[in-house]
Amino acid sequence: MRLLSLPRLAAILLALAFAAPAHAQQPAAPLAARITLDEAKRAVDAAEAEAVKNGWKLVFLITDADNKPIYLRRMDGVPLRNYDIAVMKTHTAITSGMHTLDYANAVKEGKRQPIEGATNFEGGLLLRRGGAVIGAFSASGARGSEDALAVKAGMAVIGITP
Repeated sequence: MRLLSLPRLAAILLALAFAAPAHAQQPAAPLAARITLDEAKRAVDAAEAEAVKNGWKLVFLITDADNKPIYLRRMDGVPLRNYDIAVMKTHTAITSGMHTLDYANAVKEGKRQPIEGATNFEGGLLLRRGGAVIGAFSASGARGSEDALAVKAGMAVIGITP
């Protein structure tokens, strides 16, 4: 029996690696649609501009579809409790699959069971792209309808409609 030299064995293995059929490597699956950090910053900039224009002091939170934070901003003078409310709003939107106002109405009408840790405050909206939920965007610090207006202004800048 004849043994191969180490350089010759390495050359054979290398040749076999490159001779593998082209179909053996599958193309990577496309990434799920998601909101980018740049989009989140631009959306919050627009939402904050709307808040400043109206004299509101707000906390803004954008999360991914798993409700993990992508971007947070708390304007000067906003109480810390508003951060907690903004977190509850994104939690409610992601968990229920609904904007917080729609969720609150569904619970009130008996069409939906309450979710633990959810809120019925307006101002937490789902972010959808291509029909898929890619995250949530919330604001807190003014009336719920005002929080929602600021969020919608931010969504418009990145081409997402409520």
